[in-house]
Amino acid sequence: MLEKSFGLLFFLKKTDSNDGLKRKLYGRITVNGISKEFSTKRTWFKDRWDQGSNRASGNKEDAKSLNLFIDALVVKVYAVKKELITSGEDVTTENIFQVLFGSTNDRKMILEVFLEYNQKMRLLEDKDYAEGTIHRYETTLSHTKEYILWKYKKEDMELRKLDYDFVKDFDFWLKTQRKCNQNTTSKYIANFKTIVLHCVKLGWLKKDPFYGFKLKHKEVIKEYLAPSELDRLLSQKFSTERLGLVRDIFAFSCFTGMAYIDVFRLRKDQIYVGVDKLKWISYKRKKTDSLARIPILPPAMTLMNKYKNSTIEEVNSKVFPCISNQKMNAYLKEIADICRINKELTFHMARHTFATTVTLTNGIPLETVSRMLGHKSIKQTQHYAKIVDTKISNDMNILKKKYSKT
Repeated sequence: MLEKSFGLLFFLKKTDSNDGLKRKLYGRITVNGISKEFSTKRTWFKDRWDQGSNRASGNKEDAKSLNLFIDALVVKVYAVKKELITSGEDVTTENIFQVLFGSTNDRKMILEVFLEYNQKMRLLEDKDYAEGTIHRYETTLSHTKEYILWKYKKEDMELRKLDYDFVKDFDFWLKTQRKCNQNTTSKYIANFKTIVLHCVKLGWLKKDPFYGFKLKHKEVIKEYLAPSELDRLLSQKFSTERLGLVRDIFAFSCFTGMAYIDVFRLRKDQIYVGVDKLKWISYKRKKTDSLARIPILPPAMTLMNKYKNSTIEEVNSKVFPCISNQKMNAYLKEIADICRINKELTFHMARHTFATTVTLTNGIPLETVSRMLGHKSIKQTQHYAKIVDTKISNDMNILKKKYSKT
């Protein structure tokens, strides 16, 4: 709400001292007939004050100094008024005083709010949030801190100063200064938006600075192993037990669609006899806490049985003696070279291979694949169907070239 009337003046008030000419300098802000006074913490002489101009009279240095101080206060008050209008807040006497004189503890700061939000997430780890999700929010906070320092030269900013330009330039900074690609940038911006909407819901922000800003997502084709590559991987003999173990765990994921952390945590008591009287796996995905049930394909069963009688202590309860994901991906690069697979082999590629080469390409319905992958929405699975369409297109193009020669 814009004000109908606005006034700012300065005046002198009598002090408690014995000096009859000395007065305290006060200011008065009036908005729509509601006035509020404030002390400037300065004093001046009654006989050297021009009430008509609201300034000290004369050309002496002390008078000039006081007038410069008053001019600076005027600029500050009008800047606050403009800030309230820009942020969509009501221009009232109370709001102006809150911005001018409210302590920093009374005004919410962007990074303080973000840090508090992240700390609460950390307390809910493994209950409401996965460790990976918490880590991404902590990284986003770090980037936000760097951005504020880069753009505004400040350690933190008032929440009320968030606007569309902040969001737009943050997006630009992530791409140019941090060299993030479009999808990574959008993930960080989406995390920051969660914090902002949290503040809007709590009434700390009157207007959503993301209004009019669209998060962009670039479609990325997920890499997976083709049938010939998967066959080479399975038939390869390795000279070290270490590489054989990594291959087996990776291949198991190719035939179950399980993420690394879920294979790592897979216990023997999660194997059960399903409605078809055959062995199934039932587990809750670490990432989403959604339930997944998977019939065990013969290659996956063979791999499980290979470690059934392992003497490694942890295999007494777990299906596989897993190593860290970081080491797993390092060894997979070695395996890719040995198997002549010209792709960046990562453990997550096994999940993509299950969705494409093992299931969708062999006619398993999208809905069934979605359930086995533990996706909460079939939309999460649909991009795999696009990959299969790409494969069909490539295969048909080869066929077209063959027929064009006849």
